[in-house]
Amino acid sequence: MTLKRTSHSVYDCAYHLVWCPKYRKDIFERPEIRERAGKMIQEICGAYDIEILEMEVMEEHVHLLVSFPPSRSIGEVVRIIKSNSGRGLFREFPSLKKRFWGGELWEDGYFARTVGDRVTRDIIQNYIVHHRDLEQGPAQLVLKLRG
Repeated sequence: MTLKRTSHSVYDCAYHLVWCPKYRKDIFERPEIRERAGKMIQEICGAYDIEILEMEVMEEHVHLLVSFPPSRSIGEVVRIIKSNSGRGLFREFPSLKKRFWGGELWEDGYFARTVGDRVTRDIIQNYIVHHRDLEQGPAQLVLKLRG
């Protein structure tokens, strides 16, 4: 990754973010919802200067490898993406409201990890790309570290 600049900073930051739909419902088993969610996340990130390095929308969770200016916090970025995509998906797919009667698409929490040192960008990208092939279970977020 190359150094990026804003008017007040130079940075090289990448974050692995993961979150799930409320109650881990498998709403993305429908390809049209999964594809639209991915496009919507790309549009939101583009509008907020959040660079997507890698993304995978799975049946019951979303993986992102992103870079954004240090003027934004991780929590702020997750809130921006989750709130905007949730509203947009409810608007475009009204049937989702029946499955999420509480009015929230996403779980409150999320997973975040900075990328660097031993957990490199390549390891995270490889993990996201090959995530579908990994055995699912409690260790699904375990990464194979080099050395």
